[in-house]
Amino acid sequence: MTIHPTATVHPKAELGDGVIVGPYAVIGEHVRLGAGTVIGPHAVIDGWTTIGAACDIGVGAVLGGTPQDLKFRGQRSYVRIGDHTCIREYVTVHRSAEEEGATIIGAHNFLMAYTHVAHDCKLGDHVIMVNYAGLSGYVEVEDRAFISGHNAVHQFVRIGYLAMVSGASRVVKDIPPFMIAEGNPTRIRGLNVVGMRRLGLAPSVRT
Repeated sequence: MTIHPTATVHPKAELGDGVIVGPYAVIGEHVRLGAGTVIGPHAVIDGWTTIGAACDIGVGAVLGGTPQDLKFRGQRSYVRIGDHTCIREYVTVHRSAEEEGATIIGAHNFLMAYTHVAHDCKLGDHVIMVNYAGLSGYVEVEDRAFISGHNAVHQFVRIGYLAMVSGASRVVKDIPPFMIAEGNPTRIRGLNVVGMRRLGLAPSVRT
């Protein structure tokens, strides 16, 4: 375990073997970091946040902050992030607005710079969010979905398995699995054939 001398780590925080905490990072009291996770400079990990093993948290990311919900009254809630997830510069992930609730990000996800995951969102595994994409509260994103840059996703929307949302779209309705959606507001444009092919799905399945 390596902690830069300028970092602030609460003595009750739990850090696994091989964790690296960069300059000026802040690790809160109730935080748990899995083995081999790297916390970049100036990142803030707060609240009841658990980050799995071998994750990479970028410069200035803020994880576990209080939800942007006017009804929130400071109750205990959580952020849970799975193994092998990469969260890049200045990403924000807020904890649940519900008492004992959780914002959940699965394993092997890639959240690019300046993306936002609001309170009570649920992300599966192998999800990609491109720069400046934002999820409102209670959004559900299934495994292997791809959300392009500058997207705005309305609260309570569900984005299905292997769905792809094109850039600068406004998502106000659910997007079914395997679909490509695009526009303001989004419309279904067809099957995500490229994604299905990359996943190794046979032509008989794709049709």
